[in-house]
Amino acid sequence: MSVCRAVVVACWVALGSIAAAGPAGAQERSAVRPGFTLPRGAAPILLLRPRIIVGAQSTAGLFQANADWTAQAREQIEAALAAAQRTLGNEVVRAPEAIGADTRLIADYQALFAVVARSVIDDQFFKRNRLPTKRRAGQFDWTLGPDVARIARGQGCGYALFVDTEDAYGSTGRKIFQVLAAVTVGVGVRSGEHTGYAGLVDLRTGDLVWLNADRQMGGDVRTPEGAAKRVAELLDGFPGRAEVPVTSVAAPKAR
Repeated sequence: MSVCRAVVVACWVALGSIAAAGPAGAQERSAVRPGFTLPRGAAPILLLRPRIIVGAQSTAGLFQANADWTAQAREQIEAALAAAQRTLGNEVVRAPEAIGADTRLIADYQALFAVVARSVIDDQFFKRNRLPTKRRAGQFDWTLGPDVARIARGQGCGYALFVDTEDAYGSTGRKIFQVLAAVTVGVGVRSGEHTGYAGLVDLRTGDLVWLNADRQMGGDVRTPEGAAKRVAELLDGFPGRAEVPVTSVAAPKAR
């Protein structure tokens, strides 16, 4: 079977599973815990090493990790975060490189943060799916639990900033599938998935006091310009953030 024919067959198989589905996305992307303020100059913020995953999206929508792309994205996002730190209005302390048991502890809490962020999108930000307990205006009540303070032992920080990005760039087969879906059955299929979460956690209580999360973020995180755009989107609405021109934290657009 030729490569092209194999792609077409895979497209039709995948189409059968989504023909009745429609596009879905978060209608809101940011929230702050009621009553929370972060005065400028308050307790230092511990910036955890970002969790970054980059890969390709197969014809059927499966994720295939790419180590080279992930390394490129990590370098660019960490540089963009370093440039943006002074805009946060508070001292930012970079978490030291974890070793031994601390590595697993931090990885576990980063994974927990990602799960909570996805739950916020699904059960609160997307109004159609909002849980009955999350429908009260201004409500934002999510937590990682008080034991999260263990990730900041000895750092003297009052808050922890979690950053999580996941990018899957559409393969050639996925792009063909996108066209076929639109032409044959009128179904909108995305080629590529670009998700980002940034959240501030109160280390005294474990409460998530601010979250910015979206499944349709911009910026090619493998490039300096794209990473700067992604970081600017992730930190948009950060409580207590200093007002600075966007051009000071994001590289100029290519002409």
